[in-house]
Parts: sequence; structure tokens; C-alpha cells
Amino acid sequence: MTKFHLYLLLLVPCCLAAQTDFTPDWSKGVSWYQIFVERFANGDPSNDPKVSDQQGAYPFDATSDFEIHPWTSDWYELQPYEQKNGKDIWFNIQRRRYGGDLQGIIDKLDYLKSLGINAIYLTPIFWSPSSHKYDALCYHHVDPTFGPDPEGDRKLIETEDPLDPAKWVWTKADLLALKLIDEVHKRQMHIIFDGVFNHLGVNSFAFKDVTEKQQASPYKDWFMVNSWKDDTKGTKFDYNGWFGVKTLPELKEDENGIVAGPKNYIFNATQRWMNPMDKGNAHGIDGWRLDVAYCVAHPFWKDWRKWVKTLNQDAYLTAELVDPIEKTKPYLSGDEFDATMNYNFAFAVYDFFVAEKNAVSVTNFDTQLKQLRLGFGDGVAQNMQNLVDSHDSNRIGSAIANPDGKRLGDWGPYFNWSQKSNNKSYNARKPTAADIQKQKLIAAFQILYLGSPMIFYGDEAGIWGGNDPDCRKPMLWKDLKYDDETANPDQSKHEPDTVVFNEDLFKWYQKFLGLRNRSKAIQRGSFEPIIINDTEQVYAFSRKLGKEEVIVIVNRSHKPFEIKDPKLTKGKYKEAFTKESIRQPVVNAMDVLVLTN
Repeated sequence: MTKFHLYLLLLVPCCLAAQTDFTPDWSKGVSWYQIFVERFANGDPSNDPKVSDQQGAYPFDATSDFEIHPWTSDWYELQPYEQKNGKDIWFNIQRRRYGGDLQGIIDKLDYLKSLGINAIYLTPIFWSPSSHKYDALCYHHVDPTFGPDPEGDRKLIETEDPLDPAKWVWTKADLLALKLIDEVHKRQMHIIFDGVFNHLGVNSFAFKDVTEKQQASPYKDWFMVNSWKDDTKGTKFDYNGWFGVKTLPELKEDENGIVAGPKNYIFNATQRWMNPMDKGNAHGIDGWRLDVAYCVAHPFWKDWRKWVKTLNQDAYLTAELVDPIEKTKPYLSGDEFDATMNYNFAFAVYDFFVAEKNAVSVTNFDTQLKQLRLGFGDGVAQNMQNLVDSHDSNRIGSAIANPDGKRLGDWGPYFNWSQKSNNKSYNARKPTAADIQKQKLIAAFQILYLGSPMIFYGDEAGIWGGNDPDCRKPMLWKDLKYDDETANPDQSKHEPDTVVFNEDLFKWYQKFLGLRNRSKAIQRGSFEPIIINDTEQVYAFSRKLGKEEVIVIVNRSHKPFEIKDPKLTKGKYKEAFTKESIRQPVVNAMDVLVLTN
């Protein structure tokens, strides 16, 4: 250590403390795959939900005609059973159930393995009436319609006391979830569940009891109640719903976060899925993704992390946070989360790659990325889930087809603008060949960049669509024949868009994920920009670990780029896939070149 280094230690001890690596080792640089369970694969049609299963879920119609929606049908086309209720497409899409379940995921694990995925994030799987399941009826049971015996599971659940974890039963859906975990682990993969600990559903066991018994309920202190029903006082039962949504009653918080009753329940449910049946954490999930983490006070997360780490020291905790670096830092200081769903990464990607007329310079792009890399320390940077879309945003293919409307970084306005239901001018048609080429470029960058890429299910297969609900289309599978998309939301027609598994796009993702899995430098190596060329729109960087080096040259422009950097033209490097020596490297328009030493 030099005197200069010692001086820096004395000068900025707080900054160095923030850089301490507190993150798990296994999750650094893994390749994530996000699955929206109801739309991924229907592995067991015998458990398909009935209309009664959506009682209490928006749009609050559990009586109109209902069928399991045809998996391969035209997305915007109202089916005959839907036409009977006289409602529009946006009403009916929310009532649709396609039958995706846990068996479907188990059946497709080898597909994910072949793609190059080694970590899975499931959106909520706990019992809920909605398709998205962010309105949980409980946290300790998997939705019965995700397992093999829905009716039997419901009857079994009725026999237990929710307040006594010792009496919680294991339903067949719960047991199938444990099988899924084991099957994931057998393939040397990891899996995390979605924890929605800010609110429960209006039909949850606790809130239903409060609604019925009011202040006599043992759960009376679980929710943010503003007034109780009292005929003598003339008051009505009123409570806080998440962002005013009354079907999502918020759990009660004080200065220390979620209060004792629901806190204890959450802690017990956490243990149930991390150490099921006391078999050990090898049979439990590998961590959690925490929904709307910003809606729960810091003290709760600090206590919860301590609890999680007693169950599995290597557990991975990632949060849904859509905030600038300074607002996110308190969550990523070592005593709450290990990473976030990295929407800030997506903001930078959209500014540079997706935008056309309004695209930022390479210098601007590099600056945004550098701020994110340095914002939280190396461990967090390697653990960040670098996404470009999700169940809460438009698909990357459709984002590219709508390049200059709004900035993704302006999250609220973009969120609404990118919903076809709010914006009739949003282009919901199939991406063009040029759009797909840009998606390939973005995918290559996403996979080769520092951190942990997260692919939203079906991006690799060519699914397109605007923001919720259009981003939640059924997965495209090779062995299924899909109807062409010809319907507009108003049921008028357009020229057919062929819907088919995009084999070429899949192979592209597979190719780059495969390279990542073979390269420790890409998974865990350093990051250094080596070309920042605003004029030619070229960005190149080096990934190094030990003696291994990988050079990535990204050509964002619409014309070829010849590399003249002497370091790269002396034959030291080979093309990463063909292993051919490179002396006069040219990067095609809207393409990427990867070199290895």
C-alpha cells in the first residue's frame, strides 16, 4: 500500500465501507430468466382455473361465460365466449386464463437449460384470484390451480389455522413447488420467488376475517384501518389500499416497518419456502424478489434480511426499485438487498439503442453506465438483474418499433404511453426484420455487459407487445401452431402477422448466453471502455479476468465500421465464435463483434 492509498483510506472511509461486498457469490454474473407463470406453459390441463377462481379479481366478473382461453389464438380477437358479455377487449383480456402452471415450468426446464439460463425468477405463485397473483390470499400456499388437485387443496387449506405455522398443511400444489425447486437444483440452476409483502388481497384469510368480525378479529391490527363499522357512531369500515386500490389492503406499518402480527406471518412463510419441512436450504428457494420494496419501511427489510440469512447465508435478495442511484443506495448498503431489477440499466439501453431521432451519444451512454457501475460497489454491480423489459413494461421488440414517443426513464409517462389501451397510436404490430436486428444487438450487449442479464420469457422466441396486458402473451413454443394476428383492439382487421417461434432469434440468444457461460471474464470480469466514438456510434469495451480477455465492439450505426485501433488489428485477438484471427476487423451495421485473446 502506498502513502497515497493510505491517504485515500483516511480521507474516504465511509465510501470504502459502502463498497464492501456483501452479496452472494453464486449470483454474480448469472443469466436470469423471468417467468410469468400463468402464460408460460400449460403442463396439466386438468387443473385449469374455473371462473369462480377469479372471484375478487379485476374486472370483478366471475359470472359471465368463461373458458380457458385458446393458447394459440389471435391475441386481440374476442373469442365467442367473450363476445357474449358485450365488453371490449381490455375488459376481457383481464378475465382470460390460459392455464399456465408449475408442471409446465418443470416440463420446460431443459429448454431453459439449452438456452443457457442458470437462474429463474418466478412472478408470484401464491394463492390469488388474478392472473398476475399480486393480490395474494396467503403467502404460505401455492395457488391450487398451479398444482394437480385444486379442489383437494382448497379443502385441505380449510382445515388449518393460519395463525399457527405448526398446523400449516402441505397441499399438492405446495409439494409440486418443492419438486420444481429440486428439479431446478438438479440442473445446477437457481430459483427465486416473488415476495409481495406490502399488501394482501381483499379475499385473503386475514382481511376477510377483519371484514367479517371487525375489531373482534385476531387480525384487526394487521391492516391500516381508518375507521371501523359502527352503526351507533355512523362510521363505515375504511382502510388503506395500495395506491388507493381497495382490493389490495396494505399491511400495517409503524416507525419500525410492518407491525408484529403480519411481520411474524411473513417471517414464518419465508422460512417455509427456504427450509421446507426442515429438510434444509438445499431443498428451498435460493432467494427472493421483493415487490414494491419502496413501499415498505427500511427497518422491516433490515430485520427480514437478518432472518433470511439465518436460513441461508447465500440467499439472494433483489428488489423492485425504479429510482435514481441516490434514492436506491439506502437499500443496497449491505443490510437490506443485494441488487435490484435494474431498470436504470434499461433506461440507458433505451436512450442509446431503442431511440432513433432522440438517441443519446455514445459518450452519454457510457456515462450513464459508469454511474450505475460505480454507484453501489462491485458486488452489487455484478448481481444487478440487467433487464430490458418485464411484465411491467412493453416488450423490447415493440419498444424498438415505437422508438421516439417517450423516454423509458420517464417511467410514469412512458408506462401509460406504452399501453395500447391508453394510446391507440402505439404500434402493436409485429416487429420488422430491422427491428429484430436491433433486438439482437441489444440482446448481445445485455448478455455481454457487466452484471446479470435477465431475459423476460419469450423475448428469445420473438414475442412482441405493448405494456401490460400485452406484454403477458402466452409463450411461443415450437411445437404449437398459432393463429395469425389479424385483429385490432376494436375488432377491425389488419394484414396478417405470422405468429411463430423465431428459431433464428432463439439461436442468437443461445449463442451469446453460451459464450457467457463459457467465459469467466464475461461472467465475473472487469469492465473497461476502449472505444467511445460518437461520430460513428461505436462503443467497445474489454472484459478481463486473469489472463482471459474478451473485447466487445458494438456498432449502433446504420453503416459498417472498420476498426483501426492498432491493439485490435495486430492479430492478437480471434473472433469469439469462429476462432479466426482478426487483422482488419469490420463490424457490420447494427451488429456486434466479439473478440477473445
